Order: sequence, then structure tokens, then C-alpha cells
Amino acid sequence: MARPLDHDKRVELLGRVVEYIGTHGLDDLTLRPLAAELGTSSRMLIYYFDSRENLIVQALTSQRPAFDEMFGDVRDSKQLEQRLHQLWTSMTDGTDAVSSRILMQVIGIASIKSGVLADFARASVRALTDALAAAMASCGMDSTTAIIQATTVGAGFRGLLLDRFTTGDSERTDAAAAMLFHVAAQHSSP
Repeated sequence: MARPLDHDKRVELLGRVVEYIGTHGLDDLTLRPLAAELGTSSRMLIYYFDSRENLIVQALTSQRPAFDEMFGDVRDSKQLEQRLHQLWTSMTDGTDAVSSRILMQVIGIASIKSGVLADFARASVRALTDALAAAMASCGMDSTTAIIQATTVGAGFRGLLLDRFTTGDSERTDAAAAMLFHVAAQHSSP
């Protein structure tokens, strides 16, 4: 009979996996060096997570910002703009910066390869789009326009993240993000 999963160990491993991928990237990630760094075996990682891809997805899922919570109580354009700035700060310099870098890598992979990573990337894009659309609708925008505006803002957000992580130009990307968020907030009110 197989041993039951140690859920505390699993949670600890997920956090350490995010740190490892944040340092080493996804491009040549294999389980043996990862397992060695974590003080376990590749066999144990497969036992806990089934596959390399599931390990990555579960690690990222454990770190994904709660977009619904962040934008769920937004009722006006000023709140929307503030929350977008908070998310930007968290994803570029704050608690979500490492997982955001990894997410950008996953989105890149998803653009050329199907599978669980692509599914995760699509779900992540959809989660932000849906949360933004709901917030914009709460500000008075009609639902059809809100989904289009949310798609535009989400795509701009991801593009600016890629720019920031690629160039390291925080001043320019912060200014561009501020402009994007201001314009988005102004257009969210009827």
C-alpha cells in the first residue's frame, strides 16, 4: 500500500520549486537537478506531482494572485486604478514578482506548445480578464465593452511585464503602466 501524501511537505516543496524556477528558469528545467536542490529525489517529485508540467502548474497555482479578491469590491474608476497599481507593484517588485516572471515564461511556452502549461496560461489570462471585466462592469461599463476593455488592459499589463522583465527598465515601464491604468480607469466609467 502506498504511503499517504504529506500535505505539509507538498506545500513546502511548491514554495521552494517557485524559488528554484525563479532563479534557474523553465527553459531547461529537469527534475533531477531540481530534486537535488530540494533535498529529495526526482521519483519523490513524480510521486507528489505526477509530472514536471503538473509540478510547475501546481507551484504557480499556489502563488497566483487572487484577482477576484483584488478587484471584487471595486465600484469606481479611482479604486480600479489603485488596484491595478497595487497588482503591478506586487507583480514587478513585490510578493508576486518571482511567480510573475515564471508565468511570463509559461505564457511564452503556451504560445507554441499545447498541454497543461498552455491550459494554465489560458486560465491565468482568463482569471485576470474576468476579474477586470467584472470590476469595470461594477464601475458602470456595459458587459460587452467591459470584456473588450479588460482584454486590452490585461494584454497591455502582460506586455509591460515582459518589457520590464526583459529590459529591467523600471522607470519607463512604471510610467507606461501608470498611463495604461489611468486610461483604463477613465474609460471604465460611463
